[in-house]
Amino acid sequence: MLPPPPVVAAPQELPADVPTVQDGAVPPTAVEAVPPAASGAAADDELPPPPSTDTIALVLPLQVPAYERAASAVRDGFLDAADAAGARARCVVIPHGVDGVISAFEAARAKGVAIAVGPLVRDDLKTLAISGAKLPWTLALNQLDDGTRLPNAVFSFALTVESDGRMLAQRALASGLRAVDVIEGDSPLMKRFAGAFASTWSQRGGRTPSAFRFDASSDSLTTLRRTLNQSMPDAVLLAVSGDRAALVKPFIGNIRAFASGLVFERPLPAVARDLDGVQVVEIPWLLTPDAPQFSGLPRRDFESASLARLYAFGLDAFRVAAAFRTGPPERFDMDGATGHVSLAPGRQFVREGKLAVYRDGELVPETTP
Repeated sequence: MLPPPPVVAAPQELPADVPTVQDGAVPPTAVEAVPPAASGAAADDELPPPPSTDTIALVLPLQVPAYERAASAVRDGFLDAADAAGARARCVVIPHGVDGVISAFEAARAKGVAIAVGPLVRDDLKTLAISGAKLPWTLALNQLDDGTRLPNAVFSFALTVESDGRMLAQRALASGLRAVDVIEGDSPLMKRFAGAFASTWSQRGGRTPSAFRFDASSDSLTTLRRTLNQSMPDAVLLAVSGDRAALVKPFIGNIRAFASGLVFERPLPAVARDLDGVQVVEIPWLLTPDAPQFSGLPRRDFESASLARLYAFGLDAFRVAAAFRTGPPERFDMDGATGHVSLAPGRQFVREGKLAVYRDGELVPETTP
């Protein structure tokens, strides 16, 4: 059976000064589209005219070697979801290479598409945002974090670790935790995850987290254990990859530990057993693959969990894009392959994954907050 359709309200005609709002808290349910009074966009940032077709254009960097595999996984998920919905004929894929994103979107607009889906890469989204190009309604598959304002025509839907960090902070506070420390790796991905957690945690009243740089040396790990034994936080956030999380886990003792599945690959059995007790945000497509709502969708094998997640992202991106058949929806709410997706203020489709825990070397849904 196909997944149930998302809850979508009829589109409204949005005025030219539709606002852009900075990223905020992830709401639990869909909300009304953001009101025009909050607008910070320029008055000459025109909204697209009514679409002349119901075509959906998928704009991806399929001709950029560095992103070809990721883009292909998103494309496959998107088109498989379209096939399952009987809408494949409405979809067109527009590939682009390096420096080709603007011309690709201009081509989509020339086709009179109902919506263009993309860009996938953050730098391409920034290029598009500052280009001044006339855009069709657009569902960006990434987000900007440098304050650059997106054009009025652009909604965003991103598969990012930031959403996992915010969710974990909210869940930790809701469960009564008040002191959480962060063990952070050096990569930009880990820093973004840790930063999103710390920001939400502090804004919601949690004590400012202490941060520890991950160091795999035995001396550093022993010092970490001694420090945690003295400070005794309620929990720690492991902003490190899965193998490093397994390495550090014995040194945090019985302290509760959180992590994001988006930075984990499929661990070997021995590594997974070392992760026992770690609570992880994961996408339902990987956590509960046999769930009834996925029975009408094809399942492909991928060499990595990262590509499988991007495939699931493509599945959900189609279902979000399909809601733009006659313009942007006022409300949107669905349980998708990547989690619960809803429309939030600031023209953002926000995603909340599922909380899971490693038990006996297996990642299983968490039944307690």
